[in-house]
Amino acid sequence: MTLASPQGGARQLSRSGVVLAVCGVILLLVALNVADHYVHGSSLWLGPLAAVVLLVLARAIGLSWSELGLGRDRLGTGLRWAAVLIALVALVYLVGVLIPLTRDAFRDDRYHTGAAAAFFTAFVRIPIGTVLLEEVAFRSVLWGLLSRVLKPRWVLISTSLLFGCWHVLPSLNLAASNDAIRNALGGSSGAAQVVSVLGAVIFTSLGGVVFGELRRRSGSLLPSIGLHWATNALGVLFGLLAWRLSA
Repeated sequence: MTLASPQGGARQLSRSGVVLAVCGVILLLVALNVADHYVHGSSLWLGPLAAVVLLVLARAIGLSWSELGLGRDRLGTGLRWAAVLIALVALVYLVGVLIPLTRDAFRDDRYHTGAAAAFFTAFVRIPIGTVLLEEVAFRSVLWGLLSRVLKPRWVLISTSLLFGCWHVLPSLNLAASNDAIRNALGGSSGAAQVVSVLGAVIFTSLGGVVFGELRRRSGSLLPSIGLHWATNALGVLFGLLAWRLSA
């Protein structure tokens, strides 16, 4: 059975072909997630490499640049959305850090570092090692593939849930490293770790809904990239500021 709704002159794919491609992407992501968890620093070279491989394969099997959220006709709109979203996140974080009641939420032990390390994390490690691969995988390639066989709301739900599951391994030590989470859960016991992982999966799944809606409404990958980078990277920079203000 072939599908009759490819965009921008893209080739048609059989339903079974789409299913196989989606399974292949998921297996690749599982391997990358495990490698990143156990091999320190691997995301800085594996992430960009995997993102390029995924895009090349997506194009090879028939997805158009528009289906991947990278169409030139939406470039300007995507850039404007991204700029506004980054500015909004910066404003919210600034207010949060300046208010003593909410400042603890930014005091993550992982980012209690010097300025050089924080800037490297915000402008190199996060965009290259995290945001690029995640956005290409979930909001570009998987989104484009699933759009061939699912209605838009199910594309949003499925990619968001997969995005949440992607964060299981990275959140294993969350209860031990974040002051606000550790205090809220009453420590970093095994039960607290389980709750923090479940919370991280739910929270990032909801984040995936937001990122996906931006992708759907704008027709571009750039707004979700901008918001994704801002929520992570600016969190590191304002976390550094929170530690300095608490000193």
